[in-house]
Amino acid sequence: MTRILVVDDKELMRDSVATTLTRKGHTVVAVANGKTAITKLSQSAFDAVVTDLQMPEMDGLELLTEIRQIDEQLPVVFMTAFGTIETAVAAMKQGAYDYITKPFSGDVLCIAVKRALDHGRLLKENQILRAQGTPAYQGGDSAPVQHILVGSGDAMTQLKQRMVSISDSHSTVLISGESGAGKEVAARWIHEHSPRARGPFLAINCAALSTSLLESELFGHEKGAFTGADRLRKGRFELADGGTLLLDEISEIDPGIQAKLLRVLQERTFERVGSSTSRMVDVRVIATTNRDLPAEVAGKRFRQDLYYRLNVLPLHMPALRDHVDDIPELVVHFLHDVAQREGKQEKRVDDDALRLMQEYHWPGNVRELQNICERAVVLANDEVVRASLIGSWLIELEQNACGISTNGAVNNVEVNGTHVAHDYSDIGLVCNGELTLDDIERQTIVATLEANNGHRQRSAKALGIGVRTLGLKLKKWKEQQIVSASL
Repeated sequence: MTRILVVDDKELMRDSVATTLTRKGHTVVAVANGKTAITKLSQSAFDAVVTDLQMPEMDGLELLTEIRQIDEQLPVVFMTAFGTIETAVAAMKQGAYDYITKPFSGDVLCIAVKRALDHGRLLKENQILRAQGTPAYQGGDSAPVQHILVGSGDAMTQLKQRMVSISDSHSTVLISGESGAGKEVAARWIHEHSPRARGPFLAINCAALSTSLLESELFGHEKGAFTGADRLRKGRFELADGGTLLLDEISEIDPGIQAKLLRVLQERTFERVGSSTSRMVDVRVIATTNRDLPAEVAGKRFRQDLYYRLNVLPLHMPALRDHVDDIPELVVHFLHDVAQREGKQEKRVDDDALRLMQEYHWPGNVRELQNICERAVVLANDEVVRASLIGSWLIELEQNACGISTNGAVNNVEVNGTHVAHDYSDIGLVCNGELTLDDIERQTIVATLEANNGHRQRSAKALGIGVRTLGLKLKKWKEQQIVSASL
């Protein structure tokens, strides 16, 4: 719902304008003078201002100057008597949007306000698109881009059910999971199915910016707040008002920013950099992390109170290896999507190739699978993508992930922060195209266990798998008598 600030020192006119706009469905705040108007504008967001031009103490032109210090793009409509039209035109040259002459009808007022609101909406959408750097958000009457959660297995079915409940709420969400598991897609899905779906969705990667730049990006800054701040700038919280803000990789933010973020979550207020004026904001925060935040809290690297504020509605994205039954659906979806985007013939993956893909560990999760599908559409010569091609790509990925060189040696396997070199030549590992993915996985796990003196928990952590998963694999291989019984 749009919020309009009406300013007029004459009570009868002020009430008449407020009543007319309220009947049109707007939320109206009416004040008697410019000083009170500035206070209201500093505390909360409005979509337009309707103000008289001639007022005691602070006239309309002075008010406009003050408004532009707070918001350079807020549309302002002046109400003016016939004798002050020249002054109203001068005000438009200084940044006012429009003026209407007294006496005016309710229809004239509503038309002027509607035009001002449409103009302000376009300006805000442009700001949002510039902030996002992508046309992912479409405002106004356009439908937002829809993000799809692919998969009908048990894990994805349970995840979708939980996300439906979360999307109906306005509470803060904390999405955890490995890199590439689909955390941002989940965040966008929640927004698109929430009551805020018509509002903006903005995202910011907290790990990609320095502390000072992140603070400015989140909260905005005043003109002259620091060297190079040559104009007022709204931050992501302000631009996302009424919508959703995604804080990606939340664990990477500096303790000073953590404290300011905590205040926004607690009080729904913030200050721009260089300002002491608090501003109210209505934003739903969704945070993501690929780290163990409770461990970060225990290590004093992340504020405990902020963690509790973020972890209101927790959501964990499963690793792809934990729902491999969804891989066939994901492959079909990605192959179709890439073919449509690239204008190429659609391709399919044969059953043997799918089996290889379901056996692969996928350390890069869904994002890695998507990359393989894109490679298949662009590079595969045949309509059917076969196991021999997929297998060669997966072996290459496994080699890169584990540091396996083409001569059979494993280089730079990291264990507890230490790089451990291991040579497979003594057990016949030669990457000549005949090696299976199972062979590579088994030999990598054996090497990591040996480097950790058989310690399963440390080995599982170094490999990026669960201890239970490691145990089950070892049990199977021992039964097949293809690994040492002492492991």
